[in-house]
Amino acid sequence: MSFITRGFSGRGHERDERLPPGQTLAHDFPVLSAGPTPEIDTAEWEFSIATETGGVHSWNWEQFMALPIEEVDTDIHCVTHWSKLGTSWRGVSLDTLFEDVETQYEYVMAHSYGGYTTNLALDDLLDGKAWIAFEFDGEPLDPEHGGPARLLVPHLYFWKSAKWVRGLVMMGEDEPGFWEQNGYHLHGDPWKEERYW
Repeated sequence: MSFITRGFSGRGHERDERLPPGQTLAHDFPVLSAGPTPEIDTAEWEFSIATETGGVHSWNWEQFMALPIEEVDTDIHCVTHWSKLGTSWRGVSLDTLFEDVETQYEYVMAHSYGGYTTNLALDDLLDGKAWIAFEFDGEPLDPEHGGPARLLVPHLYFWKSAKWVRGLVMMGEDEPGFWEQNGYHLHGDPWKEERYW
């Protein structure tokens, strides 16, 4: 005769509902980059948005830091299956940066110092969905995590949150960036597991 009770089987591991499918919880902050970490002095840092008319809106570090700054508490999800919950950032909303930008184009290519690129729909950057972040967990953003400033688009896989971002160029059609040309999904929604083509 055998007996099977809850006491012998133990409690099952309840999955955190904040984790998208296929993700596991990370307690550290893994560093994944497509190339070497560029050294960027804030005295030389500049961020710009270029439109189809040739217009360029640009900010140096001092001008950027004078813009309204927001506190962002959010979860982040990497395509390599780790998620980090409850992260804290400070940055400038893309809504603020686009306030005076006139464009009919619906897509953006993000460019980083070091040459990295990633494509995004403008809809994924506006309405409180994205920031240029310069602080993580109460400290200036480390270069290995994209400092002095990185794109933060937490509702998409984290490769879309380009480290060392230096500018956005408006595009009439969606074109693949660095990882997208190498098989990653054009959009990258973690809740739909849009990892690869």
